[in-house]
Amino acid sequence: MNPLKMAMTTLQREGRRLAAAPFPSPTPLNAFRSSLGSPSEEVCLSGVRFISTQVVRNRMKSVKNIQKITKAMKMVAASKLRAVQSRTENSRGLWQPFSVLLGDTPSVDVKKNVIITISSDKGLCGGINSTSVKTSRNIHKLNSGPEKENKYVILGEKAKAQLLRDSKKDIHLVMTELQKNPLNYTQVSVVADEILKNVEFDALRIVFNKFQSVVSFLPTMSTVLSPEVTALNLVWHWTPSYIQIKLVRS
Repeated sequence: MNPLKMAMTTLQREGRRLAAAPFPSPTPLNAFRSSLGSPSEEVCLSGVRFISTQVVRNRMKSVKNIQKITKAMKMVAASKLRAVQSRTENSRGLWQPFSVLLGDTPSVDVKKNVIITISSDKGLCGGINSTSVKTSRNIHKLNSGPEKENKYVILGEKAKAQLLRDSKKDIHLVMTELQKNPLNYTQVSVVADEILKNVEFDALRIVFNKFQSVVSFLPTMSTVLSPEVTALNLVWHWTPSYIQIKLVRS
């Protein structure tokens, strides 16, 4: 038999067989999209390779190691926080009596205002630094005027980075890296002397965050007037002590 005739016969036979078989109707595009979004059906695209169990085990192992490291870091941070909190609470017996004795006069209107913004040198402490900067900017705006002069004294790298963006001309003094060692009275005295020697002011507006709890801080401003402004605006009323009354009676 002729090979060409045999090939033609085979093709005709296969064509009749395929024509007799039922051909599935094409699936509409909307139905295909709905099947992709159905949570009860799993759709696997062609060419997708499944991840091996060894890779999953390695990933789980690395996640557990990260959890251990994070737990250790939390313990170290909690220990440091307790130490700093203890020193802070112990120092309140020194400055709180002076605050009660001298009081605070934030409403005194003066010409030269110096805003001391206290922040940290490092981040990862929530909104503490941004809150101090925001409060300082509000105080600067509140005390602005045609005959007034406002300057910044910045303590901390984070406040410096934020205030340099829009208030560079108003920055008078910057001090950073003050918190490498635990602060004590001697270090704070050096900082205060540096400010008093290099800054002319009528009022110092000290902006800081007052500690309330681990997750809560209260933005606070404390005002320190110059001796000249204090003499003009304050009248002292001395209350006699028990020793003075005893001396007078004797």
